[in-house]
Amino acid sequence: MPSPYRALFGRPGTASFSAAGLLGRMPLSMLGIGVVTMVSQLTGRYGLAGALSATLALSAAVLGPQISRMVDRYGQRRVMRPATLVSLTAVAGLLLSTRQGWPDWVLFVFAAGVGCVPSVGSMIRARWAELYRGSPRELHTAYAWESILDEVCFIAGPILSIGLSTAWFPQAGPLLAGAFLAAGVFWLTAQRRTEPVPQPREQHARGSALRSRGLQVLVVTFVATGAIFGAIDVVTVAFAEEEGHKAAASLVLAVYALGSCVAGAVFGLLHLKGHASRRWVAGVCAMAVSMVPLQLVDTLPLLGAALFVAGLSIAPTMVTTMALVEEHVPRAQLTEGMTWTSTGLAVGVALGSSAAGWVVDAAGAARGYLVPAAAGVLAALVAFAGYRGLRPRPASSTAATASPTSLASPVAAGGTPARSGPAAAEEQSEESVSQA
Repeated sequence: MPSPYRALFGRPGTASFSAAGLLGRMPLSMLGIGVVTMVSQLTGRYGLAGALSATLALSAAVLGPQISRMVDRYGQRRVMRPATLVSLTAVAGLLLSTRQGWPDWVLFVFAAGVGCVPSVGSMIRARWAELYRGSPRELHTAYAWESILDEVCFIAGPILSIGLSTAWFPQAGPLLAGAFLAAGVFWLTAQRRTEPVPQPREQHARGSALRSRGLQVLVVTFVATGAIFGAIDVVTVAFAEEEGHKAAASLVLAVYALGSCVAGAVFGLLHLKGHASRRWVAGVCAMAVSMVPLQLVDTLPLLGAALFVAGLSIAPTMVTTMALVEEHVPRAQLTEGMTWTSTGLAVGVALGSSAAGWVVDAAGAARGYLVPAAAGVLAALVAFAGYRGLRPRPASSTAATASPTSLASPVAAGGTPARSGPAAAEEQSEESVSQA
């Protein structure tokens, strides 16, 4: 492991909570694709499969920020454990209903309950932010490390979920995802020493973190970005099935995640200058452009190559997003702010997977790749339109009044120190006030 990554784990408990977070995030890559595989195996209806996956994602989008908001206020252990138990009960009900052949509406009820799952990735990043507050370079590397682990989940998760569901029994993939969720969350919440301290009630009086204009730009853009991911998952499974190798879809999706993993590992070693907003817009545009080759592929090997290239822009964009969230969201609402970006992705995944499922049913898998291409164009347009809301303000007299407990922004990892005063900024404007 390169030395910047090795240095992250010099503080006690860091390796343990990061490992627990890896387990707890496995369902992120396993549940949606597992439901698609399970339902398509049992019914052959990709429209139903995509709609159920969309329901799960939309439920997580609605419930996730509320759970994270309670975490900021009451602590991770007190909130995550009961929320996880509700989600696990819904997973069990969903698997039982598919096995018993219950009506479709029952499937949707349980799929909605699964969305109570807490945003484990946001909880882990909040722990890193607490440990390395005031150390922008270390925090940049920590966010990159967590993005690498996200991609490890997306490499291993689909292989396990699709592979088990096709080779063993249809419910096997989602069942294993539930087991990973239980193990990861209860292991993580047993580690009290690195848990962020809950913020006082009065610090939550301002309302939702989504009041920040910068966070609004990130979330709306991530709705379109999530549509890319959701559509690619569904269409790739259908494409592989048309080619006569449905189980190979897991390998192709793993290659997609591998491209992101490689890029994230390199990005975490860099110390880039300039504000993160420029890199963020460039990353979103790169994701959009990478959807073009998918319209030309006609074999699984070519699809794998195209997806590897497409994956190279994902992790750097996600790392930069976390830096921008910390800059634009008050400390007392950091977990909620990070979860709102995941919510944007979840909504997009829901819309993308549903739209892709219907397109595949109507016109075939090859046409289905038009859905992520359209989503990529939309993401780029929104990013350009909202860029002004992400740029730092020039140094002014208002910057001088920023809170002395301002957060160190990880976007300053390029060498020019930058600090933001979230609490003061929220009182003066919907945008954060940053001072170089």
